[in-house]
Amino acid sequence: MKESNTANIDASNAEELYARISSDQALTQSLFRQALQDPSGSLERIVELGQAFDLPVTVQEVRSYIATLDDIDSKQWLVKARGGL
Repeated sequence: MKESNTANIDASNAEELYARISSDQALTQSLFRQALQDPSGSLERIVELGQAFDLPVTVQEVRSYIATLDDIDSKQWLVKARGGL
């Protein structure tokens, strides 16, 4: 049962981190530009941002969360960054 709680916390961290990043237009654009040139690097940067915001996530958690999104901006990011995801 402890593992399930940890998974829920991690998913919650990914969701909250995505919300924080999305609310910062300059950061969002910066990550998008990085994803175009270095998709894996942009994922690592997102993980680093999670640490900085005290919302630890792994690359896999970021990938899993992004895969659940159904908005046009996220889908555009996924298409452009497909190589790193």
